[in-house]
Amino acid sequence: MIQDRSKTRGPITRMHLDLPLLTGIILLCGLGLVFLYSASGQDSAQIVRQSIRLGAGFVCMLALAQVHPDKLRYWSPSIFILGIILLLAVLIEGQMGKGAQRWLNLGLFRFQPSEILKLALPMMMAWYLARDPLPPSWKKTTLAVTLILLPVVLIAKQPDLGTALLVGTAGLFVLFLAGLKWRLIIGIILVAIPTGWAVWMWGMRDYQRDRVLTFLDPERDPLGTGYHIIQSKIAIGSGGIYGKGWLNGTQSQLEFLPERTTDFIFAVIAEEFGFSGIIILLSLYLFIILRGLYIAARGQDTYSRLLAGALIMVFFVYLFVNTGMVTGMLPVVGVPLPLVSYGGTSLVTILSGFGILMSIHTNRKLMQS
Repeated sequence: MIQDRSKTRGPITRMHLDLPLLTGIILLCGLGLVFLYSASGQDSAQIVRQSIRLGAGFVCMLALAQVHPDKLRYWSPSIFILGIILLLAVLIEGQMGKGAQRWLNLGLFRFQPSEILKLALPMMMAWYLARDPLPPSWKKTTLAVTLILLPVVLIAKQPDLGTALLVGTAGLFVLFLAGLKWRLIIGIILVAIPTGWAVWMWGMRDYQRDRVLTFLDPERDPLGTGYHIIQSKIAIGSGGIYGKGWLNGTQSQLEFLPERTTDFIFAVIAEEFGFSGIIILLSLYLFIILRGLYIAARGQDTYSRLLAGALIMVFFVYLFVNTGMVTGMLPVVGVPLPLVSYGGTSLVTILSGFGILMSIHTNRKLMQS
């Protein structure tokens, strides 16, 4: 008599959740709330709002974990087209906020359609590249780069360089994971150099160029554009090995550090918990990234492997860019510390990506020996 294996599986498996990855995410989100409580000046209301957003993100993660990768592949082009339409709607009817036109108001709530492209673009790229044998040809690579540039240009016009960077990176990761030949990579780089110069001359606004110049020399305007980086470095350096203790950071508690609950929360953590606390935090991030790469390597088909690899690498880019800009190694582009910074739409997007990862892992086909 053959036993029904579905009845012997635990509740986590039946819900298509990966226990190691889920454990790492919950631990990171829990620590994030602890860090945020201090960074916000013990603002309980902000913790409640962040908890509600985390709840919404986990609901999305659970929902997407139930969707089979075959269905995700089928709907990838439609989701991508919807995302492009919403980006066009933002340019026409989007709401302004902090000098940028990034939001659509749906009455009960507003959201950033650009966040959808962080998932929609890698899904579309994986669908497009997985249809033919890899590595992709010159023609296929050219069309793939065009697919990447379309949402990147629309997002950059809002303007939102941080999100445009992440969306473009998500698409490029799929392309590179597809086994792009070196001569194609060199060709893309040669095209990117004059493109970057053109963007610097005509595509960037004055404040965006100031961010790059400030990255090169923060002391050129210590009370203006360089203020964020200077205060962030002071906070990180003053933390030492063991930190000043939770709730005892002077740069954050005395409000010298701007954007301390969002983009610069990493500096708050470094000041209060020191180098040892940062090592623990980065180790947790490393565990999540390695687990994601493991899931990507065991994907059941080309689409699943490309999509999973791109999603976890974008999570790494979140971490790399945020820590780089807070420590002064990269220009400030407004990228949050994933699952820790205070925020809404990006938090839900990241957790949704993990839901897709779990779906890919738990629905993979059993391979016969």
